[in-house]
Amino acid sequence: MQTPRSAFSAWLDAFFSAYYRRRPVNATFIGMHDHDEWLPDLSEAGVGDTVAEMQTLHRRLQELPAETLTPAEALDRRLADGFLEIALWEFDSGHFHRRNPSFYTGEAIFGVMGLFLRPFAPVERRVESAIARLEAIPTLLAEGQANVREAPPWWVDRAVNECRAALAFLLGGGIELFIQEHRIDGERLRQAAATAGRAFGAFQDYLEGELRRHPADAYACGAEAFDLLLRKGHFLEQGAEEIESYAREQASLATAHLEEHAADFGAQSWPEALAGLAEAHATAEGYYRRFGEIWAEARRAAEEARLLTWPDFPIEYVPQPAWARGAAPSLYFLPYRSPAPLDDVLPVQYLVPPVEPGMEATEQERLLRATNDAVIKLNHVIHHGGIGHHVQNYHAYRAASRIGRMAAVDCASRIAMLCGGTMAEGWACYATDLMDEIGFLSPLEHYAEMHTRLRMATRALVDVRLHSGAMTIEQAAAQYRDMAGMAPEAARAEAVKNSMFPGAAAMYLMGTDLIHELRRDLSARQGASFDLCSFHDRFLSFGSVPVALIGAAMREEVPRAG
Repeated sequence: MQTPRSAFSAWLDAFFSAYYRRRPVNATFIGMHDHDEWLPDLSEAGVGDTVAEMQTLHRRLQELPAETLTPAEALDRRLADGFLEIALWEFDSGHFHRRNPSFYTGEAIFGVMGLFLRPFAPVERRVESAIARLEAIPTLLAEGQANVREAPPWWVDRAVNECRAALAFLLGGGIELFIQEHRIDGERLRQAAATAGRAFGAFQDYLEGELRRHPADAYACGAEAFDLLLRKGHFLEQGAEEIESYAREQASLATAHLEEHAADFGAQSWPEALAGLAEAHATAEGYYRRFGEIWAEARRAAEEARLLTWPDFPIEYVPQPAWARGAAPSLYFLPYRSPAPLDDVLPVQYLVPPVEPGMEATEQERLLRATNDAVIKLNHVIHHGGIGHHVQNYHAYRAASRIGRMAAVDCASRIAMLCGGTMAEGWACYATDLMDEIGFLSPLEHYAEMHTRLRMATRALVDVRLHSGAMTIEQAAAQYRDMAGMAPEAARAEAVKNSMFPGAAAMYLMGTDLIHELRRDLSARQGASFDLCSFHDRFLSFGSVPVALIGAAMREEVPRAG
């Protein structure tokens, strides 16, 4: 006999139906393919309908009858309520469809690329969906031109770069390489790409012409909105001022450690010490093989130390597709993009930065030094493709929380829901600390992780100060350059990303440290009975939901002694 469904469960069905229908590009990345031929409707009527639907959903949620919910349902109720409050703010703010041209370019180009990144269906079917989206791009970009009549200059710069990347993909050979790779009759795809390319060209002209003449200098979301993101996105108890103070303290501690120990590596400064990481890199012949070798070493070390139950979730490191290479450097094109929870496409492909035999020797050497053994180990294996994001995604996709299964999926320019951020990024950074604890990192890699810690603290500091209006975007970029040692171009890109997505930069530091705090707390409560593997398995079982809420639930499961 089936248990009657709760009223909330029925409401949540309606919530997800609206989410996927109104955000069709997100739906593709999550693995819901009913809307693969659509792009978002950001016309005046479309935005009005979306907002009205969210308001109705929010009101209905408050009016649901009192009933007993499962722990996962109770969690999803809080997360859905927070998501709707934040989304309604976004549509009423100047941070998204009203003033951010990159919002349109990102959805447009990844609406197409997202269909090509995973073989979730026969290529012919995916090409048909791509043709439909390509033909819809002129409408979406025209809506962008109608809606965005002023914009912050650095957001315009990002959108211009994305237009250039889109043109490289659509008209500069990317589509043709895709057609050749899959040996398909591509005439209709070429024609649709040409149509979309003309629209991107016209939009770029608008950005560089009329929109440049109407700059808007306000990058900050404001203290009230930022507080909403902390409370209803991350569910943090700490306010902005407390986070700023903590981030400043952690940055000072990390900097002091880096300065004190640079001499351990025969260097006079920490940037000089870190430069030594680039010396250890594979040959071009062994480059791709090195990723798999280090991945296997990492899994073996984690299992021998009984850090957690490592799932059978196969991943393979493959070269970035040739069709994407002309566009990828100027896009949010991730080597590891979280697998779609509603798909079953295995093995997951990790798109390795390409080092090919035909490259010029100097360029090949530059790429090999940039993607050295330490970068492979710390970034491509531990943080992303192994115990970090990849293992966490496996557990998330099997969580009881329906929101926890999909919240941290990488979409066109950010994750599907902000509430997944402290878990996704917090766990990946914590996992690196974990591998360091068991001695998997070399002394110099351990030292480099203190630099990562400095960048995390700088991100949180910039997030708060930029969105409170205490820091300009130029000052944010300078902070990354001068405090965290980032190259000028990378510092600017980081500042732009921070400004566009308030509340997203703080989740690295806060998520990581909340996990460490929870582990210390439960270890003290359980004493000799505390088991690290069991702790991690239980923690990951909640899915991609705020660490603060997981911590509260796990503390209830293990009350204080006495």
